[in-house]
Amino acid sequence: MGESKQGAVAAADSTGFLVQPDQNPIAFVQAKWKELENGFRVWLEKQSLPVEAAVVTATSALQGAGIGVLMATLTSDMNSLLTPPPNGASLNPDAVASLQQAKALAGGPLVQARNFAVMTGTNAGISCVLKRLRGKEDVQSSMVAAFGSGAMFSLVSGMAGPNVALNAATSGLFFAIVQGGIYQLGQKFSQPPVEDVHYVKTRTMLSNLGLQKYEKNFKKGMLDDATLPLLTDNALRDVNIPPGPRLIILDHIGRDSNMKGR
Repeated sequence: MGESKQGAVAAADSTGFLVQPDQNPIAFVQAKWKELENGFRVWLEKQSLPVEAAVVTATSALQGAGIGVLMATLTSDMNSLLTPPPNGASLNPDAVASLQQAKALAGGPLVQARNFAVMTGTNAGISCVLKRLRGKEDVQSSMVAAFGSGAMFSLVSGMAGPNVALNAATSGLFFAIVQGGIYQLGQKFSQPPVEDVHYVKTRTMLSNLGLQKYEKNFKKGMLDDATLPLLTDNALRDVNIPPGPRLIILDHIGRDSNMKGR
């Protein structure tokens, strides 16, 4: 009986997908998901711009579709309230446009899935392209992406009304202003401590490699962003990083042209 238990534990160790007896299942799933997410991100960064943009747009569109279905479920009772009256032809054009805009936000699951898929996919795709071309993420890129997603949402949802171009541009501008404000607030409240600004590249690298727990080792040894191109096996050993992670870190730096010694 004892041997069978040990065999089960050994099988779990070899596959890496079975929960250990003393392991929290939720923490195990979260750790595995994080590994998959980091691996996918590393793979995506190695792809060409068209491939990366297509993958990011598609995955974000799927997430948006899910949000749309949820929104449609929560607002299903509103559809009966938005049916135009029999004499709708005599309504003021502005009232008809307002009714169309309201219906665009209270459509069925498929309609809402389409609307939110287009909105989130467009935003993510534009953000991805701008980040690759400009080499950074900032409020300008965020607002441009929001403008595009707002305009596309207006077009596909029927909110554009009779003056399609003007209303699409207005919706895009509204989205851009809101996104710009949210981005600035986020930056204001999420600024890292002053001492951490010297470890931005280091933190990103360790996170991408799934080795973020060794960030404290880097800080203890004062191995900041400026020292990344100079790192050696001895330096990493001095801050008590095990052999396996040392090899992964040095291999990553050797492959990344932005981190190689100049």
